[in-house]
Formats: sequence, C-alpha cells, structure tokens
Amino acid sequence: MAVQHDASLMEKIVSLCKRRGFIFPSSEIYGGLNGVWDYGPLGAELKRNLKDHWWRSMTQLRDDVVGMDGAILMNRAVWKASGHEKTFSDPLVDCKTCKGRFREDQLDTSQCKMKPSKTPRTCGGELSPPRQFNLMLKTTIGAMEDDSNATYLRPETAQAIFVQFKSVLEVARKKIPFGIAQIGKAFRNEINPRNYTFRSREFEQMELEFFVKPGTGQEWLEYWKEERIKWYTEIGIPREKIHVHEVPDKDRAFYSQGTYDLEYAFPFGVQELEGVAYRTDYDLKQHQEHSGKSLEYFDEETKQKYIPHVVEPSAGVDRTVLALLCEAYREEEVPDEKGKQETRIVMRFSPRIAPVKVGVFPLLKNKPELVKKTGEVANLLRPHMAIFYDESGAIGRRYRRQDEVGTPFGVTIDFETLEGPQKETVTLRHRDSMKQERIPIAGLVTRLSAAIR
Repeated sequence: MAVQHDASLMEKIVSLCKRRGFIFPSSEIYGGLNGVWDYGPLGAELKRNLKDHWWRSMTQLRDDVVGMDGAILMNRAVWKASGHEKTFSDPLVDCKTCKGRFREDQLDTSQCKMKPSKTPRTCGGELSPPRQFNLMLKTTIGAMEDDSNATYLRPETAQAIFVQFKSVLEVARKKIPFGIAQIGKAFRNEINPRNYTFRSREFEQMELEFFVKPGTGQEWLEYWKEERIKWYTEIGIPREKIHVHEVPDKDRAFYSQGTYDLEYAFPFGVQELEGVAYRTDYDLKQHQEHSGKSLEYFDEETKQKYIPHVVEPSAGVDRTVLALLCEAYREEEVPDEKGKQETRIVMRFSPRIAPVKVGVFPLLKNKPELVKKTGEVANLLRPHMAIFYDESGAIGRRYRRQDEVGTPFGVTIDFETLEGPQKETVTLRHRDSMKQERIPIAGLVTRLSAAIR
C-alpha cells in the first residue's frame, strides 16, 4: 500500500487532540515522560466506546467466547516459561556522535538527533555494534529489592489467558472451539517511542485467544482475519483502508504457522493495527512443561485428549484510537452564517464510536423559558447517551465546536419549541451534511438511540 507521508496533517491532529481534550502528554507540568500519554475527557470517552464495542462484539454477540481480566503482575516463572525473559528483546544501536539510541531494524526510518533531515545511517555518525535490549519493564514485589523478588509489568495480556485456560474452561463449560477475550494494559520499555500514541511504553490491548482442535488452525486463521476486517468497517474504517499483509516465514515468530498484519495508512506511513496469528500449541505446551500441570483438553465426543492450538487476533487500543482520529479528520470549505466561505474542521466519527453523541443548545441563553426547556430535553436524553450542553456564543459557533469534536447530532430548542404549530418539536442538525429537520421531542430518544448503535 503506497502512502504519502503528511507531517502537517499529523501536526494538525495532535494539536486538535490537545486543544479539545482527547490526549495530553503525561506529567506535562513536570516536562512529560516520553512514550506515555493521558486521555482527556473526550479521549477517555472515545477509548471507552471503542473497547465497549470490541467487548460486545466478542463476548455478548457470540456464544463461543468468554471474557476475563488478568492481573498486570504475574509470577516471574510465567515469563520464563513463555520465553519472554530470554528473548523478548530488540537490537539496540547507539550513535557515538549524537548520543542517540535507535532500534537497528528502524535505522532507515529514524531521525538523527543532530540532523533531523537525515537518518542514523546517513548522518555520518559512528554507530555502535547492535546489542539485545530486553523490552520488559522490571519491578520488585515485597520489602527486599533484590533479584529473588523481581518480576515484570506484563508486555502482553495473552499469557494470563494461557495460564488460566483450564480454570476458565471448567467454569465457562465451553467446548472447543472457543475463545477467551481480554482488554488490558501492557508495558514495553521501547527504545524509541514515536509517532505520537502509536508506539508507547504504556498501552492497551484487545486480545482474543481462540482455542481450536489441532489441524484446524489454518481455517480459523482465515476466519478471524475476515471477522476482524469486518469489525473495523463497523467502527468507521473502510475495508479499502485496511491493508492485509501476510507476514513471510522469515519474519514470523518461530512458533507461528501463519500471521496476518492488518495495517492502516497513517499520515506517518502504513503501520500495523492488529496481528492475527496462528500460534499453534506453543504457549500451552510451555506452561504445561514448566508448571508441571496438565493443560490438555478432553473431547467428550471423540474421547481424544490433546493440547489445543490457538489463533490470536491481537489489536492495539491506542493504535486504533489514533487510526480513528486520522480517519475522521476533515477540513471543509463551507458558508458561514453571513454566506462567506470559512474552513470547517470536522471529525467524522462513526456515531457508535463518537465520544459525545448529541449537543443540546438553547437558541438564546438570555431567555429563561428556552434555557428551562433545553434543560428538560437534556435530562430526557442524558440517561441514554453522552450529551454536551452548550449555551455560550452564537448558535453557528456552537455547531462548529461540536463538529470539531465529532458530535454527530445537534438538538436546538427555539421559540417554535414553546409555541405555535410546531410546539414540542426541536431542530435536529446532522453533523456531516449540516442539514436540519424538525422532529417531536417525544421521538428524540428512539430516533437518536437507533442512529448511534
């Protein structure tokens, strides 16, 4: 997938995210912390809507997937058994000239610290030989800060699912094929966090481990690839914007018998949103061997006993939020209230994902009867959806503010709402078309609830 890098577009999106309260640099008043971000009021809502939709799609609308919420801290033995303690690393290179530190496999796409227009390979600086750098963040548990009390902040959520496989199987009373879904925080000590929230040291994952009978993994890999592409279209990323990259043998994890990367064209390049991998029985075998506990499945119908194979769709929450922000951002030339052309910034979020669903406005704030009625309409809608009440400024300015945060609908209470042939109706404005219509207050909840699902 060819894509033209657009640094100016990315700068506009970053600026909007801070200005409107989607995303802030973490600890900013103390100079920040590289690779760590805080989500503001709108960002928290957007992120929650995304996770809720994934969870509903996986666990509520399917009969073959259950959920769990594993701990961030786990016994160190888990990471030894999984291979993370020995092999979860990236090749690190230091520049002796600019003192920069880079991943060896990203030297051609990184910026020199002293000459940003050049890469570490072309800036003329002397590079050190590569050395392996473990990405797991280490911590200690208990009073003594020594190696015997060491463990790690989890670098992925998957291992909690594998070590609880037998427990979940017993209580959920499921038969294979079935899956265990989880959303949670993960941590990686990235050498070079970059591209805004795309590559961070603290992030969230939405992962499914789908357990299948040996010999059926390839067909389930294809199935989940298509299911995940379909899901992205539901949240507002068109199918044609998702590039499917079949990872070649030499680039796959040694235990994988097939991996697809689902990629999106960000302004900084085509990058992975989600991996769909056929992990075989590697993880369960490792934990069975190291723990000494059986993780075999007994098939009542065939009377067979086996270690299940696993297909894993693993999506990044923060990466998907960033893709939604990039996909939604538009600049449009539209007439203002006086008929002159102005630039409208609008975030075209899918209504089901938009942080705020409806803006509610009195036409004039100095008319108590309008304000009172607007409060009644706001209270009618509030139990059913996220709303934003705004009475400050001209009505056109208020519409523009809601366009900029992606609110799909606006409801305006005017004098016709209070009296005349259109009494008890309101103006419903549509974000994308900017068209307006009159609808009865009594039908608002039903109309809007249907539109945002």
